Amino acid sequence: MKNETLLSSPPIHPKMLILKPRLTPIISFPSFHFLHSHFPNPRFFPSVSLPQTLPSSSSSSSSSSLPPKPVFSLNNAATINNVNVDPRFLSCCMPDKRLKVAVLLSGGVDSSVALRLIHAAGHSCTAFYLKIWFQEDFENYWTECPWEEDMKYARAVCDQVDVPLEVVHLTDEYWNNVVSYIIEEYRRGRTPNPDVLCNSRIKFGAFMDAINNMDYDYIASGHYANAVHPSADQSNKPSTLELSKDMVKDQTYFLSHLSQFQLKRLIFPLGCLPKDEVRQLAAKFDLPNKCRKDSQGICFLGKIRFSDFVARHVGEMEGIILEAETGDFLGKHRGFWFYTIGQRQGLRLSGGPWYVVEKDVKNNVVFVSRNYFSFDKRRCLFRVGSLKWFSGSPPNHIGRLQCKVRHGPGFYNCNFKMVSGEDGREDIALVLLSEDDQGLAAGQFAAFYEGQTCIGSGVILESWDDQGFPVCANALEIARMEDKSKLGKPVKIKAKPEIPPEKTVHNDNTELNRSLISS
Repeated sequence: MKNETLLSSPPIHPKMLILKPRLTPIISFPSFHFLHSHFPNPRFFPSVSLPQTLPSSSSSSSSSSLPPKPVFSLNNAATINNVNVDPRFLSCCMPDKRLKVAVLLSGGVDSSVALRLIHAAGHSCTAFYLKIWFQEDFENYWTECPWEEDMKYARAVCDQVDVPLEVVHLTDEYWNNVVSYIIEEYRRGRTPNPDVLCNSRIKFGAFMDAINNMDYDYIASGHYANAVHPSADQSNKPSTLELSKDMVKDQTYFLSHLSQFQLKRLIFPLGCLPKDEVRQLAAKFDLPNKCRKDSQGICFLGKIRFSDFVARHVGEMEGIILEAETGDFLGKHRGFWFYTIGQRQGLRLSGGPWYVVEKDVKNNVVFVSRNYFSFDKRRCLFRVGSLKWFSGSPPNHIGRLQCKVRHGPGFYNCNFKMVSGEDGREDIALVLLSEDDQGLAAGQFAAFYEGQTCIGSGVILESWDDQGFPVCANALEIARMEDKSKLGKPVKIKAKPEIPPEKTVHNDNTELNRSLISS
C-alpha cells in the first residue's frame, strides 16, 4: 500500500503510555505540600542564590500573605511595573476573569511578551520551560549547552515580574512521540512536519498531561493564533481556532492537528497582535531578550544541521538520479530520504534547473525533471489521511473551503469529498485545489479553513494523483536494475533557458466537482 501509514498509528513505545513528568523549579522551590502532592521524587537543578518559597495554592496561610492581583477591564489600561498596557493588547488574554495560567516560556521574544500580557491581565501565572533537547550522541556537535542561553533569558524575564519558572523534562517523550516518528517517515520516503507533531504530542500533549492535576485553568503560549472559547453558559459548545491578526506569522497551520480537548484549554495572547507590535511591546516592557532574533529550524536540533541528524539516524546509502522523461543517468545521491518532492536545491546537477519529482523507495532512486511546471502535469489532486476535525466531524459545506499545504499566508480554495481508505478502517479526504501546487509532498499536513476558522487537518498521503509525476518506462526499468554500475558515467546535459512558471487556475467549479467525484 503506497504511502498509507497513518499518523495515528506510529510504533508505540511503552514510555508513551505512562507519562512521568519531571518538573524542576528554577526561580523558586515549591512548598512541601506541592511537592508531596504532585511529585514525590522531584529533580532539581542547583541554584546559587537562596530560593524563595513558592506559595502553595492550597495553603491558606501562604496565600493570604500575598495581595490579590486586580482583574483589569478592557475599558481601563493596565499598569504593571510602571508600564502602561493598552487594553486592546489584552483582548486575547481574558482580562475580565481571574485565572490560574501555565505559560510556556522558551526564552524567545514571542513567549516572553505572551507571559507579560497574561501577567498584565491580572492572572496568576507560572512559567514553564520544556527541556526537549535531544543530547545523546551529539555532544561533539555542541561547544556549549544548547538550552543554556534560552534558560538565561527565560529566568531574567520571569525575574522582572516575580513569576516562578519551572523546567519540565520531556526529552524521552519528545523522542518517543516526535523524533522516532520523523525518522521512520523519512525511511519511508515521506516528509513529516515536526512542528505540528511537537504541538499536538508534546507542548499540548505530554506537557498538558504533566500538569493535569495542578488545577491550571488554561495553558498560554506565544503562538500567533486565536482560540475562541464559548461563554460560561454555553460551555458544552466547542472552542474554535481562528486566524491571528498577523497573516504572515499566523501559526494555525501548526496547531491544526490538536484535539478539541486540547484547544479548550489554550490561550494565545498574541493572536490579536501583529509581529511589529509584539516587538514594540518587548521594548516597552524592557525585556532582557527584546533584541533577540526569532528562532529558526527544529527545536531539538540546536545548531545541528537537519541533514546531519538524518544521516546519523537514518544513515546513508548511495543511489542514482534519473531524468524522469528519458531515464538518463544524471548523477548519484546519498539516500532518497534526503530529498522531498519539489526540491531544487542540493541536487548538484548540470543543465538545470532540476526538480525532484518522484522517489523509488524500494530501489533508492530519485527522479528529477526540468519540466516540473509544465501544464500537463497537474498537481492539484491529492489524498489526506489521519484527519482531525475540531468539531469532531467533517464540515457540511465541503465545496466552499480553503486549504493550506504549508505554513505561510497563502491559501487555496478547495473541494473535497470523503472516501473510504484502502484498509476500510479510516475515511480519507480526496482534495482538489483550485490551483496547481508545485510542492505537494507525502507526509506534510493539509489544514482546512472556513473563512477565518481552522476546522482541522490531516496528513498528505500522495502527491497530486495516484500515479504521481509520469515517469517513463525506460526510467522505471533502469531503476529496477540490480547492478547499476553498468550505467557508466553520468550524462552531462546542457542548460536550457528557465521559463517562468504559468499559474494554472481552475475556474470551472462545475467541471472540478464532476472530475473530483468521477475520480
